Amino acid sequence: MSIEFLLTSLVIVITPGTGVLYTLAAALSRGGRAGVVAAFGCTLGIVPHMAAAVTGLAALLHTSAVAFQVIKYAGVAYLLYMAWSTLRERGALSVDQEAAPRSAARVIADGILVNILNPKLSIFFFAFLPQFVSAGEPSALLRMLELSAVFMLLTFAVFVAYGLFAAAVRNHVISRPKVLTWMRRGFGATFAALGVKLAMTEQ
Repeated sequence: MSIEFLLTSLVIVITPGTGVLYTLAAALSRGGRAGVVAAFGCTLGIVPHMAAAVTGLAALLHTSAVAFQVIKYAGVAYLLYMAWSTLRERGALSVDQEAAPRSAARVIADGILVNILNPKLSIFFFAFLPQFVSAGEPSALLRMLELSAVFMLLTFAVFVAYGLFAAAVRNHVISRPKVLTWMRRGFGATFAALGVKLAMTEQ
């Protein structure tokens, strides 16, 4: 495993995106356990994109305008729904000290959807993974699977760290109504902005 791959992967994972945002919101709203569960769900959401890259299906998204647009707008719709539910104080993103617990399955499902409905991830991994597999690699498929597994472990570890940090400051946030209000608005606006950004992306 090259140090270049590990450093590049770490930078990619640490950079805040929809998965990080969802994990932070889950931990702030429900505590550390919810943050860890959300991190697990977001990590699982990477699997289809990894599989697409490894098997070559990402090439279809790159060449098929229809397939790309369908997945892209499904992702846009879901991000806008997340923004709306956040501002309406519903779902996983309602930061409330007395919030009723949500099932782990629901938190995981939302985490998976956050990442799975982004076609750019498939194209990204299709371009990213081959850079670290030599042309003469006798077991290229196995090598890509190994790299994918390491990337997912890094993703889970970093997201859990984000979630635990959010859980640690949770009481300070929910005890201040004004901070709570602005944070909710910030989460909602960021989800909406990510949705708009995704809508404007091209193949």
